[in-house]
Amino acid sequence: MTRGSLALILHAHLPFVRHPEHEWFFEEEWLFEAITETYVPLVAMMRRLHADAVPFRITMSVTPTLGAMLRDELLLERYVRHLNELIELSEREIVRTRATNVAPLAHFYHDLFRETKKLFVDEWQCDLIQQLRELRDLGSLEIIASSATHAVLPLFQKTSGAAHAQIAIGCDEFREIFGADPVGFWLPECAYAPGIDVLLQRQEVRWFVIDAHGLTSAQPAAMRGTYAPCFTPAGPAAFARDRETSRQVWDAKSGFPGDPAYRDFYRDLGFDLTPEIIGKLSHGIRKFTGIKYHRVTGGDGAKQLYDPEGAKRVAHEHARHFLERRTAQFSELQEHNFTPIVVAPFDAELFGHWWFEGPIFLEQLIRLTAARTDVGLTTPTQYLEANRTQQSTQVAASSWGDKGYFDVWLDEKCSWIYPLLHRAGREMSEVTRKHSADSDSNTSRVLKQLARELLLAQSSDWPFLIRNHTAGDYASARVRDHLERFRRLHDSFVAGRVDDAFLSGCEARDNLFRDLDWRHYISSCN
Repeated sequence: MTRGSLALILHAHLPFVRHPEHEWFFEEEWLFEAITETYVPLVAMMRRLHADAVPFRITMSVTPTLGAMLRDELLLERYVRHLNELIELSEREIVRTRATNVAPLAHFYHDLFRETKKLFVDEWQCDLIQQLRELRDLGSLEIIASSATHAVLPLFQKTSGAAHAQIAIGCDEFREIFGADPVGFWLPECAYAPGIDVLLQRQEVRWFVIDAHGLTSAQPAAMRGTYAPCFTPAGPAAFARDRETSRQVWDAKSGFPGDPAYRDFYRDLGFDLTPEIIGKLSHGIRKFTGIKYHRVTGGDGAKQLYDPEGAKRVAHEHARHFLERRTAQFSELQEHNFTPIVVAPFDAELFGHWWFEGPIFLEQLIRLTAARTDVGLTTPTQYLEANRTQQSTQVAASSWGDKGYFDVWLDEKCSWIYPLLHRAGREMSEVTRKHSADSDSNTSRVLKQLARELLLAQSSDWPFLIRNHTAGDYASARVRDHLERFRRLHDSFVAGRVDDAFLSGCEARDNLFRDLDWRHYISSCN
C-alpha cells in the first residue's frame, strides 16, 4: 500500500539569447550545451523507460524563452553546426590520445556526440518540442507553464500590470507551443508574494511551486508542513519544495553531484589545450567544449581520470539511497491521517549539464520506484485530483534564492535596473491604454515589439548574472540594449514618426512571441 507520493519537477529554462547579427556568438552556446547534455539525455531517458514498459509520471516546465529557442531555425542550424564540430574534435582526440590512457574516454565522447546527432537530427528532426508533446500524450510527462521571460514576479507586482502581463503572455505561449491550457505554473525562482495567486487564478492555473518557508511561514500555519499543498485565498494550490530532498542533491558539501567518482564540470579540454589545437569549435578563445576527461576526485591533489562505468554504479547507489530516504520520510508520517507528498523541484539543467550523471540517477530512481508499492511517482495535478480537500492559508512571500527572499535580484550590484524597468512598465501600460481601441496593423506591430523588448529586459537571469559576476557585462548590456530599443521605439511612436528600418531590425533580432497580445498590458490587475 502506498504510504506517500514523490513529485519530481524539472524546471527547463534558459534566457533568450539569439544574435543573428553575428556569425557566432559565445552566449548562444548556453543553449547548445543544454541540448547536448540535458535535453537530449532526458528525452532519451524517458523514451527508454517507455520502451521497457516502466510506468512513471514526472513534471517539467518549459519556459517560453526556451520554447522559442528550441523552435528557432537559425539557432537549430547553429546547434547542428556546433554538434558537427564536437564530433570532428572528438575524432581528432581519438588520434591525439591513441597511445595514452585517455584513449577510451576519447572514444566515449565520440560515441556520445554521434549518438546525440543520431537522435536529435536523424530521428527527432531537430524537434524537441514534439518529443515532449508525445511524451505528454503518452501520459508520462506533465508539462507546465511559466512566465513570459522568467521575471521575478513580486518585483513587478505593483508596476502597471507587468506581473499580470508576464503571466498572461507566458500562458498564451504555452497554449501556442503545447496546444493545451496550463494546469500548473512554475513561478520563476519560486518567487511568490500574496496577490500572485489572483493573477494565476485569472489564467485558470490550478497549482504552483514555492519554497518550503512559503508554507511553513504561512498564516495560518500549514498544519501538514510541506507534506501537503495549501490552497491560496484566490484558489490555486501551493506545493512546497521538500528541504531534505534538496539537501541531498543541492548541498555544496554533501550533495550527490560532488561525489569523487562523478565527472568534474570545470576541468575541460577547452582549457587544457590551446584554441589552435581545439580548432573550429574554439572560435579562437579558451572555452568549454563539453569534453572532460577527469572526475571530481576530491582533495587538493591532481584530478584523476573519469571512469564512466564507475560513475554509473555510484549514480545507481545514490538513486537507491535517495529512495530509501523518501520511504523513511513516509514511514515517519504514517501515523498521521493523510497521504503525504514530497515535492522535489530542480533545475532541469542540473541533470546532465552540471551533474553529468544526473540523467542516470533519475532513470534508476524511476525504475526503482516503479518496482515499489509503498511509494509512487505522481504529479501535483494527480495529487490534487486524488486529494481534493486541503487547507486554505495565506502563503508567505518567499523564493528559493539565497536567504529565501528576493535579495539575489535586489543586490546593490543590480538594483540600478529596477527604476528603469518600472518606468518602462508604466509607459507600456499608458501607451497600450491610449491605443486600446486601435485596430491598425502598424500600431499593433509597434506595440508588440515594445512588449517584447520590455519583457526581455525583465528576465531574472540578468540581475542574477550581474550579482554573481558570471557574464555580468553581457547581462548588463542586455538590460540596457532592450531598454534602449524600447525607449527609441516608444518615443518615436508617441511622436508619430516610427523608423521602419529600426523596427524591422528589432523584429529580426528579438523575434520571439509571434502572436503576442499587447492588450494584456491594458489590464489593471496588479
